[in-house]
Amino acid sequence: MTTKLPTIDEFLKKIESQKEKAGVDLSMSEDLSLAVMNLISLEEHFFFTGVKTKNDEYFDTSQEIRDLRKELLKQLMLNHEGETWCISKHLLSATMRLIEVGNKLQSENKKKEAKQMFEKAYKVYSIFWALKLKLIDASKIKDTATNSAQLEDLVGKLADCCDE
Repeated sequence: MTTKLPTIDEFLKKIESQKEKAGVDLSMSEDLSLAVMNLISLEEHFFFTGVKTKNDEYFDTSQEIRDLRKELLKQLMLNHEGETWCISKHLLSATMRLIEVGNKLQSENKKKEAKQMFEKAYKVYSIFWALKLKLIDASKIKDTATNSAQLEDLVGKLADCCDE
């Protein structure tokens, strides 16, 4: 059974309604989501550095980074329910990792493989936005993941970081 995704018009109406109610600024939220991705990555780096160097100060720094990441994720996911908090965190983390893999492939001149990773990263990022904007609920993520082309197009039109 597949989930019917909203049409572009339905999606835009929902966004406009949210903007009117709460003054939603998607470009600022997009920047914040990227910051959260990088903070998740920093948490991981401080953890691994602490283990490799056996210097516990890195674990303390990781905790400080984690506290900041949690605070910023709260701003992104104001009205989360159930597991959507954790799901959002993991969607952003997966997006960041896929981008990193794509960048490494790109630097190795494996452009086709890099492009595939970037497309996967954007697909996962689109699912994050669908969840954040309550276009889907957590139980429908599987269907959304398999039918995400329309969702990616919608997110691309709305989350334009150059539109200030």
